[in-house]
Amino acid sequence: MLLSQVVEASEAVRATSSRKSKIATLAGLLKQAEPGELAPVVAWVSGELPQGRIGTGWRTLTGLAVEPAAVPSLTVPRVHETFDELAGIGGSGSAELRRELLTGLLSRATAAERDFLVRLLTGELRQGALTALVAEAVAAAAEVPVELVRRAHMLSGRLPVTAAAAMTGGAAALAEFRLEVGRPIQPMLASPGGTLADAYAEFEGDVSVEHKLDGARIQVHRQGEQVWVFTRTLRDITAKVPELVELVSKLDCASVVLDGETLALTDTGRPRPFQETMSRFALTPAEAEAADSAAAALGQSVPAATTTRELLLHPYFFDCLHLDGTDLLDAPLSERRVALTSVAGEHSIPALLRPDAEAAAEFAAGALTAGHEGVVVKSLAAPYAAGRRGRAWQKIKPSHTLDLVVLGAEWGYGRRTGYLSNLHLGARDPEGGPPIMVGKTFKGLTDALLRWQTEEFPRHERTRDDHTVYLHPALVVEIALDGVQVSPRYPGGVALRFARVVRYRPDKEPADADTIDSVRALLPGPPAAK
Repeated sequence: MLLSQVVEASEAVRATSSRKSKIATLAGLLKQAEPGELAPVVAWVSGELPQGRIGTGWRTLTGLAVEPAAVPSLTVPRVHETFDELAGIGGSGSAELRRELLTGLLSRATAAERDFLVRLLTGELRQGALTALVAEAVAAAAEVPVELVRRAHMLSGRLPVTAAAAMTGGAAALAEFRLEVGRPIQPMLASPGGTLADAYAEFEGDVSVEHKLDGARIQVHRQGEQVWVFTRTLRDITAKVPELVELVSKLDCASVVLDGETLALTDTGRPRPFQETMSRFALTPAEAEAADSAAAALGQSVPAATTTRELLLHPYFFDCLHLDGTDLLDAPLSERRVALTSVAGEHSIPALLRPDAEAAAEFAAGALTAGHEGVVVKSLAAPYAAGRRGRAWQKIKPSHTLDLVVLGAEWGYGRRTGYLSNLHLGARDPEGGPPIMVGKTFKGLTDALLRWQTEEFPRHERTRDDHTVYLHPALVVEIALDGVQVSPRYPGGVALRFARVVRYRPDKEPADADTIDSVRALLPGPPAAK
C-alpha cells in the first residue's frame, strides 16, 4: 500500500463532518491494507505511532529543507521501517543520524505526504475521537459488532492489535481477548458532575462517595512476585516507583489488578502539589530536573535538601479489576469494592457506601478540609467501563473544572509586556476535528508561570502575528470556571464564564481533554444544539 492512499483517506476524513462518511472512508482504507500493513495504518489514522516516542519534534522537522517529490512512491512498509530506525537511535551522534533519516524520508514524500508525516510525528493528528472512529471503521471493515471491537481494544490496550484480530479472525478472535495481568487496559474515566445532591439522586443513593485526590492515575498489576505499574496513558513506570512496587508485592494475594491514584504527602499528611507528584513519572533525569523547575514556576516549593524525585508516593486504590484468577470487569462496583478492601485494606481510597444525603455532604466537606479536590460519586451497580467517560462516575468539585487544549497565547501589556499571557482555550472535537475554541483567560497566571509560558510556547509554535503566538495542540491546562454561556463569538457556540488557570496537566495529552459536548453540558437548561 502506498502512503498516499493513507494520506488521501486522512484528508477525506478531515474534509467531512459526517461521522458515517468518516467511518466508511476509514473502513475502505483498512480493507485495502495487507496483513503486515494493517497495524501501522490503524495506528497512523488514529494519530499515533506504533513505536511511541521516537525523538522528533517541530523544531527538528521544520528545520529540514527538502523539496517535495512530484510523484507518490513511499510505501507503508518503508515508512514504518524508517520509524523503527528512528525509534532505535540513541547515544553520540543520534541527532545528526535522526536528521539524515528524516531528510531521506521527507525527500521522497509529496507535499501532501510531508504534511501528513509532520503532523503524525508531532502528535497533531491525534485529536482523541480518531481512535473511536477507527474502532468503528475496524468493525465495519471486518463486519463484526462494534461492541466486540471496543471491548477487545479495552482489554488489549492497543487498537492495531485489535484490528489485526478482527480482520483475520472476525468475531471469534475478538471474543478471545481477556484481561491479562501485566498488560494494561484502558482506564475508566469520570465525567464532570453537577452537584452532590443531583448525583446522589440520579443513582437513588446506591453509590460510593469517594475522595477526589489531586494525584496521578496509576494501574498496578501483580502476578506472583512480578509487579507492574502503569500511568493513565498506559506507560510502564515500574522502575521509577520502587516504593509502590514493594507495597503491592506485599499484598495478600497471588495475582491482582488495581486502579487508583498516587500522590506525595507533606509531613502532616496533606497532599503535595500535583506537579511534585508528576515529577516522579519523568522519563529521564533531565525531565525530572525540568519537573522540579516547573513546580517552582507554579509557585510550589520543594523542601530544603529534598527534590521532588525523592518524595515518597502513597497509593490510594479505588477499584479492583482482577483478584487471584477472577476477572471482575463485568461485576458491579459493589462486588469490586468487596474485593478491593479485602486485598488493599488500608490502601483503599476513603469512601462511604450507600450513605444518606446528610452523611454524603459531611463526607464531601471533609474531603475539602483534608486538602483534596472534592469527591467522586460512583454507581454501585455499574461495571468497569474501561476507556469510557460516562455518567456512572461523576466528579463533584466546588467549582467546575475542564481540561482544555492551549491553542495560543497573546502578548501581554502593562506589567506583562514581553510575556505570553492571555491563553486561547479549545475543547476536543468528539468527531476527530481540531480543538474548538471556547474562550480565553489570563487569570491565575503567576509571574513564574508567565515566564515559563514565554519560554515553552515557542517550542510548539504553529504560526504567529503581531499579537498572538498560535500553537500546535500539545499542551493541556486545567481551567476552573463559574459556568458556561451561549455565545456566537466562538465556533462551538459557547463561552467560558470567569475562567482561570488551575494548573498544566503534563499527565494528559490533547486526546484526554474534555470535549465540546462536556462544555455544552454545563450550560443552564437543555444543552445547546451543535
